[in-house]
Amino acid sequence: MDGTKSEITDAEVGVDVRSDQTNSIIYIDPEKEASARRKFDIYLVPVSLIFIILSALDRNNLGNAVIFGFSEDLGLVGNQFNNIQTLSSFCSFAGELPWTLAVRRFGARKALGTAFLIWSICTLGTAFIHTYGQAIVIRMILCACESGLSPGFAFVYSTIYPQEQAGKRIMTTNLAQCISGAFGGLFAYAVQTMGTQRGLAAWRWLFIVEFCITMVIGGVGWIFIPDSAETAWYLSEEEKETMRLKRKRDHLLRGDQKFDWKWARESLKDPFVYLLGTAFFTSSVAINGFGVFLPSIINGLGYTSLQANYMTIPVYILGAISLLTQVYFSDRLRRRGVFIIGCCVPVAVGYLICVGTAAPGAGYAGMFVLVIGLYPISTLAVTWATNTFSPDSKRAIAMPLVYTMADISSMVSSQLYPSTQAPRYVQGNAVSAGLTCVAGFLYTGSWYMLKRRNMKKEKLLAENATSNGMEGDRSLDSMYML
Repeated sequence: MDGTKSEITDAEVGVDVRSDQTNSIIYIDPEKEASARRKFDIYLVPVSLIFIILSALDRNNLGNAVIFGFSEDLGLVGNQFNNIQTLSSFCSFAGELPWTLAVRRFGARKALGTAFLIWSICTLGTAFIHTYGQAIVIRMILCACESGLSPGFAFVYSTIYPQEQAGKRIMTTNLAQCISGAFGGLFAYAVQTMGTQRGLAAWRWLFIVEFCITMVIGGVGWIFIPDSAETAWYLSEEEKETMRLKRKRDHLLRGDQKFDWKWARESLKDPFVYLLGTAFFTSSVAINGFGVFLPSIINGLGYTSLQANYMTIPVYILGAISLLTQVYFSDRLRRRGVFIIGCCVPVAVGYLICVGTAAPGAGYAGMFVLVIGLYPISTLAVTWATNTFSPDSKRAIAMPLVYTMADISSMVSSQLYPSTQAPRYVQGNAVSAGLTCVAGFLYTGSWYMLKRRNMKKEKLLAENATSNGMEGDRSLDSMYML
């Protein structure tokens, strides 16, 4: 590249950047940058994990509430519980793009703090519903507010960490799902032992206690969420200046601070958004169905409701171990596609085991097989999207669009395991297996698309070209992580 373009090297070493706008050289001491990132690891990453655990408990414990009499008390019949889940899911994917744009426009602290307050109120409201209609309304609002957490935190991480370090932070979303899944059942049963108190059934106390915990722990955690990386109160003045210099250094990748709507058009025109989004959709059917209905699935395989909740714990623990291991090596090797494609295999095999046999032991074993690949797929797909799209204005549109397409799958998942198909849920498990196979091919296509783009860029650079007429991640200034 000629001298008018920024020269950007790995963020782990000393960096000299020649700015297009100022034609000056920016040097950032790697130790100072690493020191600032460690502060975010101490204060922000644990808070994001806690927030998502709390939201997952609020959302997924509806399945435990059903075991404790939720459906009977509300007079639900047929597929009405599944309908509640389906309509709530609509709000989940519909809210992701607006919330991410709100994080980009107003800052994470304001946007995510607002979402936290509203969803907490809705959690408490769930304890006092009495009709099918009330359940639909309160859960739709709750899911609409919770939907911004994962893409919102992922966007914030993309402004702080280099590509090869983003996966380990973004995985907090699925690690939180594992933790809430493993211990949510125990928490629910601890509350259930209270029985009916003060005229309120145990499942109602479940949401009251969740609200109290969420408000106290989440309220403290909110203090540590910054509006931007440059304004975090726990950074020293020197570290804040380091993050401001990082912002200038990364101008080509992050763009101007002011949002530019032209990147909305660029996002909508980028075929990779739709290919990755469709792949994420097909793989997320299995993820959503597993997370919401695992206690019911194990119960349907012949175990009691108490056993079902205890027996989910080792499944989630294995899922967490697999997630941590695969994301670590994905970051270390700077590879996304090969890990995602490989993870599709155990997910499909695990569901096919459940389809192929009525033996409870074999079905339970199938859960252990599929969870090996289940959560890494989701984490690495989100990380891949976050790594791929730039500048920030395009990332704020394209990344939640991929999320949104994936979360449409929750509307499908919520209908795949109706109680009328207990105990084996052959339809749900078969569809999940089939779509996971499709996802493997689509992720392969996503990898190939980025590979081709890199090859074209490399060819132009070898010919001493300085531009390909494109901007952002499509320009010659960056290469895609495969």
